[in-house]
Amino acid sequence: MLDTFWNVFAIVIIIGSILGCWWLLHWTKGISDRDDEDDIHDTGHVWDHDIRELNNPLPRWWLNLFNITIVFALVYLALYPGLGNIAGFLGWSQENQYEEQRAEAEAATAEVFARYNAMDLDALIRDEAAMETGRRLFGQNCAMCHGSDARGADGFPNLVDAHWQWGGGYDTVLATIDGGRNAAMPPWAPALGEEGVPQVIEYVRSLSGLEHDAALATEGQGKYAMFCIACHGPDGTGNPALGAPNLTDDYWLYGSDRETLAEGLHEGRFGAMPAFGEQLSEDRRKLLAAYVIGLGESAAIREGRN
Repeated sequence: MLDTFWNVFAIVIIIGSILGCWWLLHWTKGISDRDDEDDIHDTGHVWDHDIRELNNPLPRWWLNLFNITIVFALVYLALYPGLGNIAGFLGWSQENQYEEQRAEAEAATAEVFARYNAMDLDALIRDEAAMETGRRLFGQNCAMCHGSDARGADGFPNLVDAHWQWGGGYDTVLATIDGGRNAAMPPWAPALGEEGVPQVIEYVRSLSGLEHDAALATEGQGKYAMFCIACHGPDGTGNPALGAPNLTDDYWLYGSDRETLAEGLHEGRFGAMPAFGEQLSEDRRKLLAAYVIGLGESAAIREGRN
C-alpha cells in the first residue's frame, strides 16, 4: 500500500510539473500576441527615477525551445522508466543494462581466462600476465581489508607470510574465497572471573616466549586447559580446521599486549571474511587463489624460507 502511494505521488508530481510548464508557456505566449506594438508594456516599477521594469515577451523561438523540451520529456517518460513503477515501452532498466554489459565483458575476457584455466598452479604463478590479472582482481576485491600490498592490518591477516589461520594450501585458499570465513571466539571473561583473566593472559604470553608473570602463568595454565584447549590445543599451536590461531609463534592478528588480549577475553573475537562465490566467476576465483598463493611463495623466496 505504501509503495502504491509513493508511486502515485511521483506520477502526480511529474505530470503536474510538466502540465504547469505547458500552461506557463501558453500564458506567456498570450503576452506575445498583444496587438499594440507601440505599447511599452511598462509594469510601473521604477528605480532611481529612470530605470523601469518592462513586461516584454520572450522571443517566439525561445518559447518553442521550451515546447520542445516538454515534448521530449513526454516521449522519454513513455519510452523509459520515470513515472513511479511504470517501466516504459522499451523495458529498459539499470539491472538489464548491467547484465548486458557484464555479458559483453565476460565474452571479451573468455578467451583470456580459458588460457588461464588450462594452466596448473605453478604455471599460473610464473605467468606474468596471469599474475597481473590476479593483482587487479585482488585490488578490486581484497585490498580494502588486506591492503594493496596484502600485508594486512590489525584484525586482517597478512597474506605474504607463513602464518595461515585456516591453512595455506591452494584448495584451502580457494575454499576461503568461495565461502568466506567466520571466526568465533566467545568472550571468556565471565567464566574466568576477575582473577582468571590476567592469569590466562600471562599463560598465553608465556606460550610464545613473551615477557610474563611466571606465578600468574602457572595459575592460568589450569584455566587455559579448562576453557581454551578445545580450540587452541593442549600445546597452544591452534587448529586450522577451526580457524583457531597458533598461540606459540610471534604472529598475533590483533596484537599480543595485555590490553589487547584482555579485550579478546572480555569481548571475544568475531572476524568475518565475506564469501565471493556469487560475486566472482569460478575462473576469477581460481586465478585469485593462485595469486594469493603466489604472494606467499614470492615472500618465501625473498626471505629465504623453505
